[in-house]
Amino acid sequence: MPTNVPLPPSSGRSRATVVDDFARSELFDRTFREGMELVEDTAAYLDGDGRRESKLLSRATALAYAGESMKLTTRLMQIASWLLVQRAVREGDMTPEAACEPRYRLAGRKAETEPTDAELPIALVEYVVRAEKLYDRVLHLDRRMHLDPPEEETVNPVQSQLDRLTAAFRQ
Repeated sequence: MPTNVPLPPSSGRSRATVVDDFARSELFDRTFREGMELVEDTAAYLDGDGRRESKLLSRATALAYAGESMKLTTRLMQIASWLLVQRAVREGDMTPEAACEPRYRLAGRKAETEPTDAELPIALVEYVVRAEKLYDRVLHLDRRMHLDPPEEETVNPVQSQLDRLTAAFRQ
């Protein structure tokens, strides 16, 4: 298994070890860079071109724009907060055990759709889509690091039967 993919806790490693290994991985480096770049690019857009574009929208579309930009910034702050916790582990500012606390975990999300107002600026829609895709990836990493796999993944019925046969013939 590649060393840059966190193993689930059921592999015999503690959650804290998995969190620590992830924080030191190349996968974390790439995800952190991507997340922080998206935050910076989105902020620059919303403060610059996005602000100018929003002033040209109809009242209804401007309201939709405001709602979407608020959801977008909230989503990006959730991603950034999670990534900063992982970086704090990497830099020794937080223990991996502390990073496993529920308050530092990402919440699952309801299935959301792309913005539906056809008059919204395409750049805003693209930032929303990028943020949702990144959130899904980070949520997957969070779940993989913290949640045990389903029972059927942890118990191999064939191995269980072989173990029973081996034990029976040893007697």
